[in-house]
Amino acid sequence: MNTKVPTSSFAAEDQFGQRVAARLSAGSQELPHDIGERLRVARAQAVAMRKQAPQLRAASTVIQSGNVATMGGSWWTRIGSVVPLIALVAGLITISVMQDEDRASELADVDSALLTDDLPPAAYTDPGFAQFLKSDGASD
Repeated sequence: MNTKVPTSSFAAEDQFGQRVAARLSAGSQELPHDIGERLRVARAQAVAMRKQAPQLRAASTVIQSGNVATMGGSWWTRIGSVVPLIALVAGLITISVMQDEDRASELADVDSALLTDDLPPAAYTDPGFAQFLKSDGASD
């Protein structure tokens, strides 16, 4: 058994492409002339697209390597992409602070109502008082 293990994904893709091309070529002799010509044109376009792919990979390598100056980028572009993130963090912090202040204000209102009421605060924790409030509300 002679199996050839591809050394990279590109080799595997090339092998697969060659097998598909061989199968397509074998069946193309039985097709009408106009369909065969359309297939030939489509193959030529596919080969042209395949030749353009390495150029795109090289451009993405330049971008990934951090050499943005050669691709036309600048520090202003980088700063402009960070500004929305800073605005988001500032907004979240502002919301958190406002909620904490609102919570503290509500608690202060409850505390002041309890302290200025005629009843002592201990009366609210007495189970008998809770029962009294329930029975008093039912008699009204």
